[in-house]
Parts: sequence; C-alpha cells; structure tokens
Amino acid sequence: MLPDDLLARAHALAEERFVAGSGPGGQNANKVATEVQLRVNAYKLRLSPFAFRRLGEVAGNRLTDSGDILIVAREHRTQEANRGLAREKLEQLLREAHRRPKTRAKTRLNRVGKVKRLKTKKARGDLKAKRSKPTRSDW
Repeated sequence: MLPDDLLARAHALAEERFVAGSGPGGQNANKVATEVQLRVNAYKLRLSPFAFRRLGEVAGNRLTDSGDILIVAREHRTQEANRGLAREKLEQLLREAHRRPKTRAKTRLNRVGKVKRLKTKKARGDLKAKRSKPTRSDW
C-alpha cells in the first residue's frame, strides 16, 4: 500500500530533461528533443526501509549509485506523451516497491511420490547406460 503523499512528493522532486532521442519520428526526431529522462532521488522520497530495499531489487540498473532513479521514455513522438509515460513508469516502480512478494510455500513429497521419482531416475540412468559403447566385460 502506497503512502498517500508519496506520488505527489515523487512528482515534485522529479527533474525532467529532454533529449533528442532515437525512436519514432523520422526527420522530426533529429530536430525536436522528445525523449524524457526523469530523475528522482530515492533518499529524498523518505521510503520505509522495506520499500527502499525492494526498490533496489525492482529498479535494477535504473537505480544509480548516488541513489537516483533514472527513467527514460522515448516511445512517443511528443514531449508531453513521453513525459506522461515516464511519470507512469515512476508510479509503477514505486507501487511495485511497496508490494510484498508472496512467500513461497514449501512442497512436501510423500513416500509414494519419493519412491516413484527414484524409480524413474533409475530407469532413466539405465537407458543412458545402454547407449554407451560396449566394454570388454560386455563381450
């Protein structure tokens, strides 16, 4: 669950830079800076320790060593559309950072399943052994 003011704080702290990016636009792409680079300092967001740790996992290489989250959007032909996309990506990243992953339940194999598995392994090993070249002892 996201804190109420987190998204507003993130948008307020966000620094946007427009760059002439590669992407759709043809000759227009060479003239107009439509690619958006959105940068937010994760330390200034005042995330909980769990959310900050999880943000590091979720963001991957988008989280720099200085603690900045760097999001690039260049899919659209206009600055406005790319700006909206970059902000959506930031929101999605923060939502994912606050979501607790499901804990994995251990599977437990019963005795019959264990015997069956070992029997199958043995049969597979025998099959592979029969594929090998015959030795002197086989003559």
